[in-house]
Amino acid sequence: MCGVSKDKWHKYKITGDPNIKHEIIKTYAPLVKKVAGRVLINIHFNIEFDDLLGYGTFGLLDAIDKFNLNYGVKFETYAYTRIKGAIIDGIRKNSWVPRSTIEKIKSVEGAIEKLQEKLGRSPTDTEIKKYLGLSTEEYNKIITEITGTNITSFEDMITKNIKLTNNDLNSNPEYMVMRSELKKVLGKAVENLNKNERMVITLYYYEGMSLKEIATILSISTSRVSQIHTKAILRLRGGLSRKKHLLY
Repeated sequence: MCGVSKDKWHKYKITGDPNIKHEIIKTYAPLVKKVAGRVLINIHFNIEFDDLLGYGTFGLLDAIDKFNLNYGVKFETYAYTRIKGAIIDGIRKNSWVPRSTIEKIKSVEGAIEKLQEKLGRSPTDTEIKKYLGLSTEEYNKIITEITGTNITSFEDMITKNIKLTNNDLNSNPEYMVMRSELKKVLGKAVENLNKNERMVITLYYYEGMSLKEIATILSISTSRVSQIHTKAILRLRGGLSRKKHLLY
């Protein structure tokens, strides 16, 4: 993607020229489609792609207004987080994800957090099932349900666990340092995932592959890749809860 020049950004920040803003919006509109598409892949309930684009566009506008050239990061990187966050917020505010599913996500995450505290490592599926008092069938059913509404990613974990307001992002230069530290924590957590989970996370987030492409590489179904992704994210979120002291 060919971005907007630094000189043009400087001019926009100084003048607020609406024509330049329109050009910036037009330049990064494809990024909104890209993010919305990646979110849509991971949710299987009825929602219009245009709705996701609408939420994402609000995120792009927010990113344009709040972007600070002194952040030392590319606008695309900053905007991706804002766009993804706006889409997720839009889905949640409009109750696309059933409350019962959210409670199940919390129960699994809580079990993982407690088991990791006790074991000092990422728990196995068998250990999680035993802790929750679930049969294999019941546990797999919950994972399948969570997979169908899974809109969580690395970026979502990063923005949720750095407790800064929008104004803080503009006034607090420590934001990017904290964000970097959180990514390091997540990176270490990825190393503790099992082989398939680590592979899916690496290919999806670091290599930018689609779930379908990953399925081809691993010789498994796309739905199976989605389930592996869900379990990996739940483990990472559980592990992150144990390490918040590194960030605050």
